[in-house]
Amino acid sequence: MADDLQEVTERVADLLGAPATLEDRDFHLVAYAAHGTTIDPVRMESILHRRSTEQVRSRFERYGIARATEPVRIPPDHAAGVLGRLCLPVRWNGVTYGYLWLLDDESRIDEKLARTATPLCERAGLQMARQARERGDLGLHLAELLSTDNEVRARAAADTTIETPVAVAVLNAPGATVLNPWQLPRAVLTTIWEGDHVILIPLPGRSPAPIIDRARALLAEHATSPVTTGVYQPCTTLTSVREAWQRARTTARAAAPGTTRSWDTLGALRLLRWSDETHLAEAVLTEKITDLTTNHPTLTTTAKLYLDNAGAIKPTAQTLNIHRQTLYHRIERIEEITTLDLTNGQDRLTLHLALTLNEHIT
Repeated sequence: MADDLQEVTERVADLLGAPATLEDRDFHLVAYAAHGTTIDPVRMESILHRRSTEQVRSRFERYGIARATEPVRIPPDHAAGVLGRLCLPVRWNGVTYGYLWLLDDESRIDEKLARTATPLCERAGLQMARQARERGDLGLHLAELLSTDNEVRARAAADTTIETPVAVAVLNAPGATVLNPWQLPRAVLTTIWEGDHVILIPLPGRSPAPIIDRARALLAEHATSPVTTGVYQPCTTLTSVREAWQRARTTARAAAPGTTRSWDTLGALRLLRWSDETHLAEAVLTEKITDLTTNHPTLTTTAKLYLDNAGAIKPTAQTLNIHRQTLYHRIERIEEITTLDLTNGQDRLTLHLALTLNEHIT
């Protein structure tokens, strides 16, 4: 299908005698064709970075291209080195799926000539519509693998040809309502499930990291805060995808904002997967520990770092940039507030677990 869209783009460039670029409706590059040596910063950005900038998108969309059914002339901005261009909406069945851009600074392509490319635009629209439909079907298939109904999951697993093992990633991207699947490998499934952006990546023959990074970048274009990701791998059977999603979701909740974290790094935080947060908080956050975390932020930071360092004084003091004697004094205050003895292994475990979980419960 990608080859067909490349062919369409090349034929449009030849037919209209101008450099052509095909982008999807999110302004991600699909194909491009040279015609001579004419280029400007917008075209170069699209080709080099596989997408146009938000500034370019905002400027072009002001001309109504998302709703246009006819070619739209975009005037030049010669002060910024941006050439004039013609936008041919790529539509099918009343839906805009992308845009064919022709560099045409001298307005050489008149309406009659532009219309000769209509059949090719419709062909591209049909191909992109089919791709969208296929992606939608794959997303529905992933949703079935995430179902709470055992029979639905079993049937979906039996009906698929997805290679296992797989990686399952959950991406928290506030404000981003859609993950554009066209920019990911076809074997990758995406859906939104219980508010999560979920992607399933077959592992044979590929590393999940570049795909996850790409998905994060796509969501970051629309998110209102940094995208946080949790990953579980390997999931060895498709009937286990729901459990893998729950583990990836737990990992995303435990990850620092804007980072990617793997399930196998969680340690004690894996308790979040099987525990009700309220009950877990009641179990580990005693009244006195809550007093510490609520009213003594400096001591809380000190205690967490000290316990993360297995009680080692020197690296803790160095990291905090304080004298060792100051650290000893802080530890005494922590013990007074919590009534815990930090020379006692059980007490240290209790406080360490409470402080670690508190970061992700409160």
